[in-house]
Amino acid sequence: MIHTNWDERETIKKLKCVHTNAKKYIVDQKLTAGKIYDVKNETEEFYFIVDNSGKVGGYYKEYFEEEK
Repeated sequence: MIHTNWDERETIKKLKCVHTNAKKYIVDQKLTAGKIYDVKNETEEFYFIVDNSGKVGGYYKEYFEEEK
């Protein structure tokens, strides 16, 4: 049950949101293009980040690029 304490976990890396143009979902209310987000967990298809609501949410990797 790793998801119960993601907000308390150490940040894995930082990502920059490159767009919020979702085909199927509304993400522009939770993400801001150009903003840097902390990654708490990662799977093959998703990043789990602390979004604009202050909670951890899972988003497709296509919305982000790694911050250098």
